[in-house]
Amino acid sequence: MGRTSTKYIYLCILLVCLVNSLFAQDADPISEKSVLDGLSIGGQWFVGYFITDEGGIKGNDFTIKRGYITFQKKFDDHISVRLTQDITVDQEGDGMGDIELRIKYAYVKYTFDNYEFFTKPAVTFGVIPRPWLSYEQKINNYRAQGRMYLERVGVISSADYGLMIETLLGGQMPEDYRENVNKEYAGKYGSIAVGVYNGGGYNKLEFNEQKNVEARISLRPMPELIPGLQFSYIGSFGTGNTEAAPDYKIDAGFISYEDRRVVFGGTLYTGVGTQDGKAVDAFGKSVEQIGYSAFTEIKLYELNMSVIGRYDYFKQDYSPSEQEYKGIILGAAYHFLKGSKILVSYDTTDIINGITNTTSIIEATLELRF
Repeated sequence: MGRTSTKYIYLCILLVCLVNSLFAQDADPISEKSVLDGLSIGGQWFVGYFITDEGGIKGNDFTIKRGYITFQKKFDDHISVRLTQDITVDQEGDGMGDIELRIKYAYVKYTFDNYEFFTKPAVTFGVIPRPWLSYEQKINNYRAQGRMYLERVGVISSADYGLMIETLLGGQMPEDYRENVNKEYAGKYGSIAVGVYNGGGYNKLEFNEQKNVEARISLRPMPELIPGLQFSYIGSFGTGNTEAAPDYKIDAGFISYEDRRVVFGGTLYTGVGTQDGKAVDAFGKSVEQIGYSAFTEIKLYELNMSVIGRYDYFKQDYSPSEQEYKGIILGAAYHFLKGSKILVSYDTTDIINGITNTTSIIEATLELRF
């Protein structure tokens, strides 16, 4: 039996147990309440239509980009668990075209009491978020369009098997900011997250015995004067996920600004190797990389709309040759319900390695949150 089938069976068992707890006739009312108290179910689906042009090869498709179903249970003020299932279309191998169900998150989280300058410190264990992308995706709220910069160029992943410690700094931002600008990672003076991971990502096996460490430090220097301004550092070191275990190290700086009308994020990156261990030269040595990215969103509240733009640049030095990546994303979104949107975007990328290979995509994507 394949892993996909096993996961479907696991999901069915989970749903059966849930329904049984809801409708069991002979259940003790007190026990039944204890099972349901603090339980929440939510989802986030990305479905779309694409028109593609890849080096002159054209196509158009309806597809499921992603589908997340999340079960969360809060036992008390300290202990909670989360299970998020990731539904996607297999793009390679014998199962190409199959709709797959994978586990994105499956973790236990313990939140400690506030201590001095540290607000809501917590430790998370299991299949968990990695510090950087979980943060960036709360600023650039357009994962429906595609992956964030460092994930898109293959440097980093969003989740992995491991353990993470995180905390807000100096209390929380005022309620008005959390309600109207951003409630996530809303520490008055910023936030910190540090984790130790297998290194292969949530959807890969680990192919060596090494572990990767990833850290994010975000500082909000003027919470009263310029509340939306933050400076972040992202660092990771370890080895690439192959038996050869090539060097892997990233250093990146990020500046962001958020208010009711405008969001901006800019990344400056330097590194060696990639998480998957494939960015190596003919001698197996990890290659050096540099890059940068800038994203902006302008919010048109009166129309329930936003317009977005992004530019990515990434270069790998396979001395004496180089490989460059350039990407431009433009789009407009209509927002409805709470967090749901319809996004129309144009995405063009150039991969330059002696010759230029250009891919252009026009897409309409529905992101539904519930």
